[in-house]
Amino acid sequence: MTELTPITFAEIDIDRIAGHGGRLAVFLEPGGRLDAAARRVNKLMKGALLRLMESQRFIDLKPGETISLAYPSGLAAEAVDVLHMPRRADQEVARRAGASLAKLRGEADLLMLAAGTRRVADVAFGLAMRDYNFQDHKSEPKPRKGTVEVMCSKPEDATEAATPLMAVAEGAFFTRDLTNAPANVLTTTAFAEQLVEMKALGLEVEVLEEADLEKLGMRTLLAVGQGSDSPSKVVVMQWKGGAEGEAPLALCGKGVVFDTGGISLKPGAGMEDMTMDMGGAGVVSGVMRTLARRGAKANVVGLVGLVENMPSGNAIRPGDVIKTMKGDTVEVINTDAEGRLVLCDVMWYAQDRFKPEALIDLATLTGAVIIGLGHENAGVFSNSDKLCDAFLKAAEAEGEGAWRLPLGKGYDDQLKSRIADMKNIGGRPAGSITASQFLKRFVQKDMPWIHLDIAGVASLKSESLLAPQGATGWGVAALNRLVADQFEKG
Repeated sequence: MTELTPITFAEIDIDRIAGHGGRLAVFLEPGGRLDAAARRVNKLMKGALLRLMESQRFIDLKPGETISLAYPSGLAAEAVDVLHMPRRADQEVARRAGASLAKLRGEADLLMLAAGTRRVADVAFGLAMRDYNFQDHKSEPKPRKGTVEVMCSKPEDATEAATPLMAVAEGAFFTRDLTNAPANVLTTTAFAEQLVEMKALGLEVEVLEEADLEKLGMRTLLAVGQGSDSPSKVVVMQWKGGAEGEAPLALCGKGVVFDTGGISLKPGAGMEDMTMDMGGAGVVSGVMRTLARRGAKANVVGLVGLVENMPSGNAIRPGDVIKTMKGDTVEVINTDAEGRLVLCDVMWYAQDRFKPEALIDLATLTGAVIIGLGHENAGVFSNSDKLCDAFLKAAEAEGEGAWRLPLGKGYDDQLKSRIADMKNIGGRPAGSITASQFLKRFVQKDMPWIHLDIAGVASLKSESLLAPQGATGWGVAALNRLVADQFEKG
């Protein structure tokens, strides 16, 4: 997987500053005082740093933004990056500052002078998250970027605070790598193999093959993949960091490694983007990696349904009727509404086998959620105000946009079938809601449940604050925080 940029924390060493040959980052606050390291830089630059700090140009910067001074006199550095950083900067500002430095530094070594900076670990996290470059398929990948060192007042404390954040960044990178990977490389088999490798982190991982799924009655999941040469699979990942026998949180992810739409074939334009239709499974995988990396004191099980939706002589057809693992029958109206057919069996299996404390599923499920919410927010649907509020709070704290949308019995009428228990689509009106109503039928009685439709946030055409263009890793940070806040005991 794409490796994180190594970031180290060290005591302030004023003698090293003048001779540093890469980029030098200095954190300043308009109207504030220069600390000892900044005074040293200012003296070497013959007062240029102080003049910049007092200038209107610097005062007009938003917190977390940067002005760069190239090839400063008196220093060996190729540039001094001066950040507007209030001493009481909040998490968002600190992460924005780190992200801005990641974009500026290129391949240069970076030395940060952050003596009085609060949230220095968040600065490092922002830099690590934005310093991502997917190069697995470049014939001439760029060389690894230079080192990053943060000089601060309490390096041991900063290291301790940054360690769990870097576990989140690693999980997000894993999600991004999976989501960015082309479908001829990330087949269902290759995906499962990458997850099995996480046994080395302490996860218990098992792969259910098609014969196992047949015995379990996962007919809707198998039906989606039956038109492809790639075998359908379900991968189960267990992290047992909580008390023995304590009910886990269950995370279920849609893992359609490529979605042509099947017989209900998608238009050709933009179909190449359907490599990201396994984004829900990618997030579940990244969360499980993060929990293992930081040793979360919780029991969490992650299940991903891995299929490929292809048209062939063996593919499911509009009009087919399929029985779910639960026992309900589904009339397939549109084979491009396949994610819910995958998830309904995986969700039922998760509840049947693990009797979880709560259930959360993630999927790039509907284009309708993009029409409603754009690319700023994931759609959130839930039968539990308590669980939903806790998730929305976690998402807001991590800066990952999420917006709750309604559920209701009135929408069920759109799913009525003449010949089966339900249809797999409810038409154009409220498409994201009717998809959620479909999934809700596979949530067992009294089970707190959230459905996250991440079609608009899993991969972007433009860069975001903490990610370049492409896969974002949305959801890893929010779900990790939810586990920490609600499911870790002691």
